[in-house]
Amino acid sequence: MGHTIVGKLWGHLDERYEPSIAQGARESECELAIARRKMALVIALPLALLTSVPMRAGAAAGCQARALRPSRIRAAEPRELAAFDTSDFESWPYVESDFRRIDESMDYEFYLQPRFVTHIDDGAIAALTEYYRRALPPGGDILDVCSSWISHLPPELPYGRVCAVGMNVRELEANKALTTFEARDLNTDPSLPFADASFDAVINAVSVDYMTRPLELFREMHRVLRPGGIAIMSFSNRYFATKAVRAWLEADELGRLAIVANYYQHSAPWEAIRALDLIPLKAEGMLKMKRTAASALLASFASMDPMWAVEARKPLDG
Repeated sequence: MGHTIVGKLWGHLDERYEPSIAQGARESECELAIARRKMALVIALPLALLTSVPMRAGAAAGCQARALRPSRIRAAEPRELAAFDTSDFESWPYVESDFRRIDESMDYEFYLQPRFVTHIDDGAIAALTEYYRRALPPGGDILDVCSSWISHLPPELPYGRVCAVGMNVRELEANKALTTFEARDLNTDPSLPFADASFDAVINAVSVDYMTRPLELFREMHRVLRPGGIAIMSFSNRYFATKAVRAWLEADELGRLAIVANYYQHSAPWEAIRALDLIPLKAEGMLKMKRTAASALLASFASMDPMWAVEARKPLDG
């Protein structure tokens, strides 16, 4: 699924990192994916069934991420992995079963208890905040979709309205960045309770993997954006395994970038769809390591969380 745009992502990796490094990463990617999936079956999934802690893909319990200093992240500019156009996409590559989940119970039951925790490490948070600092228009009206008790917005920048839709009222009440919010299960009702052309930006942090009706939601995001507005879907490799959709669980990182790009392409007339690595210095360091399945898996345990984003804009004449 999405082989054309995954190939384009690999092509940009070849261009933007040393070719020999990118080739080594490509050769080991299948081995690494197999190792991670085996580890996920043996460790991550049983643990996820017993706990409500988001698991890093392929990570064993008890392994702590070693985050880079946030000051180093702030100095790193996000790296574009690919800019897509319509010729990069094929027909809609997913079927209904791709959006099934291990736990098909109502989402409000899963999110009933508030979780005042961060689901990504400090380095990934710093990278996302820095990206928002560069990408979001100062003074603009922002909609945070699938919001929680923190939106990761730069605290020093003035914005207009910051509205949110999320699952847990107590978490939303604790979010000091918000001006208004509404609790809503977007998998049950993906409509957004706002007028057309209400926002300059729509953001979603580490939640796009849970969306079971993504095309309807992305159409709604497009509707509530003003012409020229930006939508940003960001994610890492941590998620609640029982609530992530099947397509997400079966994809690697590049495959997940392709999934989100397809959501944009097939939902509404978006333009300027781009995939970004928000922590390029982490990616370069990882790619320069000896790339065997074992060493890469161990490196994934010891390294900080990655951070990716796929963004798109509503056309000025949209």
